[in-house]
Amino acid sequence: MMAPRWDLLLTHANLAGVAGDAPFGSIEDGAVACADGRIAWVGAMCDLPPGAEAMRIEDLGGALLTPGLVDCHTHLVFGGHRANEFDMRLNGASYEDVARAGGGIVSSVRATRAASEDELFAQSLPRARALLADGVTTLEIKSGYGLDLETERRMLRVARRIGESLGITVRTSFLGLHALPPEYRERRDDYVALVCDTMLPALAAEGLVDAVDAFCEKIAFTPAETRRLFERATRLGLPVKLHAEQLSDQGGAALVAAFDGLSADHLEHLGEAGIAAMAKAGTVAVLLPGAFYALRETQLPPVAALRGHGVPIAIATDCNPGTSPLLSLRLAANMACTLFRLTPEEALRGVTAHAARALGLHDRGTLAVGQRADLVAWNAQQPAELCYWIGGPLVRQAWIGARPL
Repeated sequence: MMAPRWDLLLTHANLAGVAGDAPFGSIEDGAVACADGRIAWVGAMCDLPPGAEAMRIEDLGGALLTPGLVDCHTHLVFGGHRANEFDMRLNGASYEDVARAGGGIVSSVRATRAASEDELFAQSLPRARALLADGVTTLEIKSGYGLDLETERRMLRVARRIGESLGITVRTSFLGLHALPPEYRERRDDYVALVCDTMLPALAAEGLVDAVDAFCEKIAFTPAETRRLFERATRLGLPVKLHAEQLSDQGGAALVAAFDGLSADHLEHLGEAGIAAMAKAGTVAVLLPGAFYALRETQLPPVAALRGHGVPIAIATDCNPGTSPLLSLRLAANMACTLFRLTPEEALRGVTAHAARALGLHDRGTLAVGQRADLVAWNAQQPAELCYWIGGPLVRQAWIGARPL
């Protein structure tokens, strides 16, 4: 049999994220080979096929090698910032107080509407670069700071441009039901109709929407309004996800599960019925410890119950200007361990395989033959170090489809 000839061979690495029963999916002194942008072989160095060759061979000298990280929930395209609201909260205002005073999401809407596409791109690209510098190779970006057709379109176009500029996968989520815009304050039903019947179909027809999201909460949109949006998304063949049970239990998790939703996100107030529905549907629980931290919340998401029902748990930054100005997915993983008591192994799966699943992507997130060769070598030897170190640069080298990033 002819010896394989690969495009890239990474040798003498400590692998984490391999399928199997070993803790962290680990292989000590392993190797990963890539061809045509995908993983062609993975295993221990001692099992390398005799005579195997590669156009490029890199000895990682015992460094940790993992799948590229996946940030499955961000709002990183926006205008301006909301540092003033950070100050307000530290002076005693709650999230609801800020929103009812005209701040919150609506303040970002004003700044985003005022920015041109190029200005939004220039403001948002450095945020995406910061996430990549910390090991992210796949990114989700939501709209939701436009709340009118033209600005929502502009946000989604910027998200697409970020992916093209950086050479990474960016999945977009249309979040028209994020907040009620001021001009529709007395015409709530009209705005919901605009989102469902005009915005979503138009943006989907332009190829700008990969998934549909909503904020189902007392200060945002009702389950009935959310259902109407999800029904329209389903008719358009688009998957759904949901901001659910962040501030109260509105039954959002069960609702998104009823539509076979990709994920339910936040979930601090998630109840047993919602957990059972998510488990049955295979809906991923996306935990957002950055928002929990920034808002000084005390209600923990029901991690033990999610584990008990076998619900996959993902972790994301929720990068946004108001409640999670977080530009490190590794720090989010550390917070998930420290604040929510996830294990480092759960956290690693939460920012790789489970995060990819929350975006409907099944071709990445593990070190397995056929998977996309999005890889990160770290200045670390043990996988727990990715959650152990609080800040600081750890990325040694990243590859997107086996190409150096």
